[in-house]
Amino acid sequence: RIMVGLPSVENREKILRTLLGKEKVDKEIDFKELATMTEGYTGSDLKNFCTTAAYRPVRELIQQERLKDLDKKKKAMKEQSKNTEEEAKEEVQKERVITLRPLNMQDFKEAKKQVAASFSAEGAGMGELTQWNELYGEGGTRKQKQLSYFL
Repeated sequence: RIMVGLPSVENREKILRTLLGKEKVDKEIDFKELATMTEGYTGSDLKNFCTTAAYRPVRELIQQERLKDLDKKKKAMKEQSKNTEEEAKEEVQKERVITLRPLNMQDFKEAKKQVAASFSAEGAGMGELTQWNELYGEGGTRKQKQLSYFL
């Protein structure tokens, strides 16, 4: 029965650094600003926030690939010659290297619009949890007060 509160700004920054440790991140990412932006977020909220931001470059790449495919189809429809078949075979033989761009601050700003804090620190639920912790929890004042009849 231990109450774990919401992470502080410093702890959110550490959590974000840990979650994004293996991701390609732009050098200009300000983790302190990200931690400030995510006031009231739980650790789980921060994970969802980072995941949402990380999907933005993937979505952009998929959209670019779709546009390329549409262009190829349009060209094929226009030409419709035997040269087109030969070019298609050559393109298949070319190796495709897919590289994602690093995450930037705009990715996180857009993710912030999609991922909200799941729990309000000022809400009635938090007040009830704090009160319960004070009365019954391991971190509450009940455990800290010594009873006089044991002296």
